[in-house]
Amino acid sequence: MLSPLTHDDPAAIATYRLLARLGSGGMGTVYLARSPGGRTVALKTVHPRLAADPAFRTRFRLETDAARIIGARHGAAVVDADPLAATPWLATEYVIGPPLDDAVALAGPLPEPTVRALGAALAGGLAQLHSSDVVHRDLKPSNVLVTAYGPKIIDFGIARAAGDDRLTSTGAAAGTPAFMSPEQAGGQEHTPAGDVFALAGVLVFAATGRGPFGTGAPADLLYRVRYADPDLTGLPPSLFPLLTACLSKDPAARPTTTDLTTGLHDGRGDFADHLPPLLLTDIAHRATAVWLPHPHRLPAPADDPYAQTPPPRRAGLARRKLLTVGGASLLGLGGVGGGAWAWLAPPGDEGRGGSDAKPKTPGTPTATPTEEAGPLRTKWTADASGATGSAPPIAQDSSIMTMTKDGLMGFRTSGQLQWTRNELVHDDQVVADRKNVYGMIADEVNGLTVFTIDANSGERERTIAMLPDFKHGWVSGLSKLLYASDDTLYLAVDRNYPAAAPRKYDWCLIALDTVEGKERWRVPLKEAEPGHGFNVYFARAVGTRLLVGQATIDLTLTAYDTRSGKVLWRHVVPEAATPYVHIPTSGSQVAEDGVHVYVGAQYLRAIRLSDGHEIWKFGHNRDYGDLRAGERHYGAPMVRAGLVYAVEGTRNLVAVDSQRGELAWQADVTAGGAPVLEVPPVAGARVLCLGNEQGLGVVDLTSHRYAQTLASGTVRLIATGDRWFYGVGNGSVKHFALQREDQ
Repeated sequence: MLSPLTHDDPAAIATYRLLARLGSGGMGTVYLARSPGGRTVALKTVHPRLAADPAFRTRFRLETDAARIIGARHGAAVVDADPLAATPWLATEYVIGPPLDDAVALAGPLPEPTVRALGAALAGGLAQLHSSDVVHRDLKPSNVLVTAYGPKIIDFGIARAAGDDRLTSTGAAAGTPAFMSPEQAGGQEHTPAGDVFALAGVLVFAATGRGPFGTGAPADLLYRVRYADPDLTGLPPSLFPLLTACLSKDPAARPTTTDLTTGLHDGRGDFADHLPPLLLTDIAHRATAVWLPHPHRLPAPADDPYAQTPPPRRAGLARRKLLTVGGASLLGLGGVGGGAWAWLAPPGDEGRGGSDAKPKTPGTPTATPTEEAGPLRTKWTADASGATGSAPPIAQDSSIMTMTKDGLMGFRTSGQLQWTRNELVHDDQVVADRKNVYGMIADEVNGLTVFTIDANSGERERTIAMLPDFKHGWVSGLSKLLYASDDTLYLAVDRNYPAAAPRKYDWCLIALDTVEGKERWRVPLKEAEPGHGFNVYFARAVGTRLLVGQATIDLTLTAYDTRSGKVLWRHVVPEAATPYVHIPTSGSQVAEDGVHVYVGAQYLRAIRLSDGHEIWKFGHNRDYGDLRAGERHYGAPMVRAGLVYAVEGTRNLVAVDSQRGELAWQADVTAGGAPVLEVPPVAGARVLCLGNEQGLGVVDLTSHRYAQTLASGTVRLIATGDRWFYGVGNGSVKHFALQREDQ
C-alpha cells in the first residue's frame, strides 16, 4: 500500500523523483519513484547506520548482483544502482502485481491450476539462480509478486553463493522461520535443495491459505520445521506426492527444480489464463493506480525543529549504472504498493480542508476540533441539505459526490461545494466505476438518455446512449442504473409504463457498452417470486458473473453471464421471509471477494459465486442481545483480507473467516449503543467504522476493541485508502481521518 512521504524524506535520490513510500523496515526504506523520462521504479535505500558497516555494504552489493542474475523474467529488473554512495540505493522496475500473501488474502486459497502454474514458474526462477551457484535462502509468500506474466522473486538481502558462509555466523539461522528448510533452521548450510523446501511451503500457502508448519513463536516454528510433519490439510490430492517429497527433512530426497517444473505444469496457455478474475482485476487496478495522484507529503510534527523538507540528495560520484531496462516493482523489504487510486486529494487540498475562517455558507466546510479521543477525528463537515445517506457517497478524482433532495452534489475533498445537478434526484439515476460517473434521465420524447458526468465540474461530458423504446417520464423505481464495471453499464427498466390496469410488467436487464454506446445484450427479467412484482434492488459484476438482487418476501440472488446475459444460477435467502428482517435495498447489503458472496440476515451466509451453492452459515447458538424472535441477527457485511465483518444483534461486531465460516474474533460495541444493521461497516487498514445509535462507532483492528464514538449522525460511509473516510447523512458530508500517522 502506498504511504505518504514523511517530512524528512528527500525530494529525490540521484535523478529519481520520489512519489510515495512503498514500505519501510529495519534495513531501509523503499520508495515509489519516477525517472526524468517517466519510468516508474521501486527505489530501495538503506539506513545510514547500516551504510557505515562494511559487511552490510558487501551484502547490499551481493543483493544487487543476485537481482541481476535472476533477470527480468523471474525477478524485478535492476534499472540503476549505486552501492558505493554515502547511502547505498538500488532502483528496480516497479512490478505490477500483489505479493502472494496479499493475493491469497484478497482471493482466498488459489485454485489448483493457478498453484501449478505458479510453482512451475517459481521453480524456473530458482533454477536461474542456482545455475549461477546462488541460493535465495528467504523464499516466502511476501517475496513472491504475482503479475499477469508470471511470478517474480524479490528480496535477495540474505542470498549468497552456495557454500559461502562468510556473511553468516556459524550456527545462525537467517531467514523466515515459517518457510525455512530444516537444515537452515539448524544453522547448517542452505543448498539449492533448501530453496526447494521453501518453495513447497510457499505453494502449500497458496493452495490452503496457511503455511505447512503453522504460526507461532519463532522457536516453536523452528522446532516444527526440523522435527514435525507438515500440515497439508486442504491441499489438492494431486499435489500431495510432489510437495510431500519437497518437504522431506533429507535434502537429498527432494526433487530438483527441473523435476518441479515438469511435474507441476504442462506449459500450456499464458500465465494470466490461470489466474482468478479477482486477481486479474487487482493487477489491472494497480497498473492504473501508479499514474494517478499519489499521497502528499506528511507535515513535520509541531515540535520538530527540522520542519523543512531536506534538499534532494545527490548520489556519490562513484555511482555506476548496472543495467538499464524498461519495466514497471519492488526489490527488498517484501512490500508492494497498490490501491493508489483511493488517494483522492491533490497536494495541498488536505492541509487546507476546513481551515478557512470565512463565515459558513451552504456548502462551505466547517473545521472540526481535533480533541476527539480515539483513533479518528472529524476533519471537516460540509452542509448537504437533504442528504439522507440512502446510498454511500461517490469518490472520484478530487471530488466527493452525494445525492440530496435538491439533486446530485459534488464537493472537493477539502469540503467546498462545487456543483449541483438538479435533474438527478434519485440514487438509481447515478452510478460510478473507477473511471467515470454515469447519469440517466428519461422523458416521453427521447426515452432514456445515459451520459457521463465530469466529477470536478458536474458538467455532462458525453452521451453514452439513447434508448428510445423506453418513452416514459422519470418514475423512481421503473428505470434503474444498477452497476458500472469497466466498459459496461447495467440497467433494469420496465418498458410497459405507463399502462392501464391491470398493470402488466415488461422488465428487462440490459448490458450497455459504454465505449461504443451499443447494447451488448438484453434479457427479460423474471419476478423473484410469482405475484410479488420485480423489485430489482442491486447488481454487482464480479468476473464473468453479474449478481442481481431482488427482494419481495425473500431475497433472491441471480447470477447472469456478463458476456451473454444467460442465467447461471439462483439462490434464495429464506430468512428474509420473517416480519422483522430488513430487506436489502442497495448493493452494499451484500459483500463479495471474487470467490463468495456474503449475506447477513438471520444468519451470516457465504454463497459460492461460481455455482450459487451455500458454503457455510454462521450464527447458530449465538447471543444476539435484546432482539425479538425472528428479528434480523446480522447486519450488512463487508469482507477484507480473508475476514467477513458484520454487526451481530445489538451487541457485537464479528469477524468471520471467509473460507471456513469460523469466528476469528469479536468486539463488544455496546459502548456506542445498538449498531445499525442496515449500514455495512467500512474498514481501513487500522480501524473499522460502523453505524450505531450515537453516530459512528470505531473499532481498532489491532486490539479488536471498541475505541471511539463520533457523534456524527452519519448514515453511509466509504473508505478512500487506509486512513481517510467520507460519510454522508442527516444533511451533511463529513471527512474523517486518522489522528496521527503512527496510529
